[in-house]
Amino acid sequence: MPALKVGEVAPDFQLTAVTGMSKHEFRLSNYRGKKNVVLAFHPLNWTPV
Repeated sequence: MPALKVGEVAPDFQLTAVTGMSKHEFRLSNYRGKKNVVLAFHPLNWTPV
């Protein structure tokens, strides 16, 4: 997939977040037009990165 350009709409995706013992499913399209979304990716605490 080519990189997005400024102003282009991000493609929809779904991910699972885990908080404690609970799993939560998130879909980007659920927030379109309702909220601003900031995505931050970082390595997990137990990885060597």
